[in-house]
Amino acid sequence: MGTEKSIIMGSDHAAFELKEKIKGYLTDKGYSIEDAGTQSAASVNYVDYGKKVAGAVSNGQFSKGILLCGTGLGMSMVANRFSKVRAALCSDIFSAKMSRVHNDSNILVLGGRLVGDVLAFELVQTWLDTPFEGGRHLERIQAIDH
Repeated sequence: MGTEKSIIMGSDHAAFELKEKIKGYLTDKGYSIEDAGTQSAASVNYVDYGKKVAGAVSNGQFSKGILLCGTGLGMSMVANRFSKVRAALCSDIFSAKMSRVHNDSNILVLGGRLVGDVLAFELVQTWLDTPFEGGRHLERIQAIDH
């Protein structure tokens, strides 16, 4: 499994530019980024990249991932089909925080056409810095996973 400072990321063409900016932001903060693609703004099928990231989190290769597409909806739908994946589509700080505190989300999903880079950086940092509360929430997560 990757370290806590190791994250897998993926996006489609609609969020390619934002993925690159977030990747730079995280690299500057000492994170090791595995880029699952895409590598350009040329049109691609978001499903392929969602499966790569969610699969790597599901099988334990990475403890955290970040997915981006135009709205984040498609990536959320793909990722949450994988066992042990709890992908959270967030566009506000409170949701990013609560997705970790109550849901122990392990994939952050962002809409590249919905959030700008400054907000995206804040969402990513909040999500990474917020621990899971455990307790009664752990039972709920275990119910999802079984």
